[in-house]
Amino acid sequence: MLTINVAVLLAVIIVVRLRRKTHARSRNDEKLTVLIVLVFGILVAPTAFGQGVLDVVAQLADGITTSSR
Repeated sequence: MLTINVAVLLAVIIVVRLRRKTHARSRNDEKLTVLIVLVFGILVAPTAFGQGVLDVVAQLADGITTSSR
């Protein structure tokens, strides 16, 4: 039996959708892409990978804030 992780499937869909030409997208198409990315973020956030990304982004933001003072 083959199982597909929903987050991995959404990541593939996001990559395919973002590779298309920008001027070929309609407003509804852009809204759907945003919705898919939000759902992907919600699925990935509680995982170890999501927490690692959060830590990296937090450190980067902290470094930018510290360097601007």
